[in-house]
Amino acid sequence: MGLWNIRSRLRPRATKRYPVPLSTHQLWMVSLSAPVSRDRTASRTTLYPFTRIDDETARGWLAEQWEITSRKELVDRLDDLSRSGYRARAQQLFGVAPLAWDAALYVDIARRGFGCGLIGEADAWTALKNIVPSVVRTYASWREYADHYLLGRQVWRDGLQGAGDPDLPAPQAIADAHLRALLDPANAASPWNLAPWDTISHPDRPR
Repeated sequence: MGLWNIRSRLRPRATKRYPVPLSTHQLWMVSLSAPVSRDRTASRTTLYPFTRIDDETARGWLAEQWEITSRKELVDRLDDLSRSGYRARAQQLFGVAPLAWDAALYVDIARRGFGCGLIGEADAWTALKNIVPSVVRTYASWREYADHYLLGRQVWRDGLQGAGDPDLPAPQAIADAHLRALLDPANAASPWNLAPWDTISHPDRPR
């Protein structure tokens, strides 16, 4: 077993620090970031972004991937993703603005910001609630959400290729496979099966 795996196993589980299960609405909101959360260390059923407590990784990822090192930078980035994000370029290229791509990134960044302490739990939930109305107005199912997420990701990836970025993300086929798993009705672990799309339109309740 590698040193990284040993260290990971020594960290407490996120459910130990946050033992109260998410409500149905909370799980639905967290599930907006499920397409981004492909890593085996990712948690898809807690506000905290990892299965084990790892604030340092959340902090490092925000700094390296988004140049976010302060609360203000985090709030500004969330504001940009909620207002326009990457979908503005997609609108120019395809006449379609894939909100799902920006919404998934928005929720992922908010969760990581909470994970490293840039924002508190109450502020993180407020941020997630702020993106819900536009998502619900735009889509009628997780499948529609997934389709637009993949379109947004392709536009983003093509932009990196066009810019000659040597650090390209995972191939589109990997993202496609991950989305198929999330949408598979037989996948009992999929948060989209645990919180079906219409969950957010019904009264909230404990799980």
